[in-house]
Amino acid sequence: MATTVWKGHLTFGLVSFPVKLYTAARSENMSFNQLHKADNSRIKQVVYCQAEDKPVPRSELVKGYEYEKDRYVVIDDEEIKKMAPNTAKVMEIIEFVKSTEVDPVYFESSYYMAPDDAGEKPYALLFDVLKKTGYVGVAKVAMHNREHIVIFRPGATGLLMHTMYYSHEIRKVEEFRTDTTVVGEKETALAQMLVETLAAPFEPEKYRDSYRDNLQAMIDAKIKGQEVVAPPSAHEPSKVVDIMEALKQSLAIAKKPAASAIAIDEVEQEAKPKKRTARKG
Repeated sequence: MATTVWKGHLTFGLVSFPVKLYTAARSENMSFNQLHKADNSRIKQVVYCQAEDKPVPRSELVKGYEYEKDRYVVIDDEEIKKMAPNTAKVMEIIEFVKSTEVDPVYFESSYYMAPDDAGEKPYALLFDVLKKTGYVGVAKVAMHNREHIVIFRPGATGLLMHTMYYSHEIRKVEEFRTDTTVVGEKETALAQMLVETLAAPFEPEKYRDSYRDNLQAMIDAKIKGQEVVAPPSAHEPSKVVDIMEALKQSLAIAKKPAASAIAIDEVEQEAKPKKRTARKG
């Protein structure tokens, strides 16, 4: 089982039960060490005191907050712990909201929320109710030296929790808008057809980090003393001048030529203005 990152009680109304959190996902990056170019020896980072002009051991380090230029107030770990709010041990549900109202741009980190001893029944009850109603819970919890607003929701087999960015942390970009009036009906119909042609079930295990794979292959080759072969470079995409022509060509590649030709013809026929028949007087 993964390491517990938070342990406490989840409360809503008068219902309270123990839960624990585990990290649900983590990024995997290639890690490199700093070496001295002359002899490939490992470089050691030294903590240096500017005032005394000498290295100092980490045991002599303390935390300081700069409140003015070059002026600090010293804060120790015990003082920080004393300032932790009640949410350091109790995750209190503030409200329930519809899952469709939560923009994923607010999601920060993901965690598995599991019941602790004696918490199985209320945990299962909450999981079942959220799954049936389409609601997610909004709560507060303190961890990693800050208080988070969190969303917890039912996953496939249990509750998932996401720490949220606060509204002031989301960048508001006024230029970030879309004018759909510039798009014609035929272009929309062809684009929709292309989307449906490329549609597939979501299977996250089929996606790979090709950059990481290429780096690992290069490292393995260098360890074995083999020649490093670079992956083929991607072609620069050509500038789209005629979007209708680009959509037609994309459909021809994605589908069988005969089927795509019929589909394109149907779109063009549907988009043509229909003639009105004159009424006999």
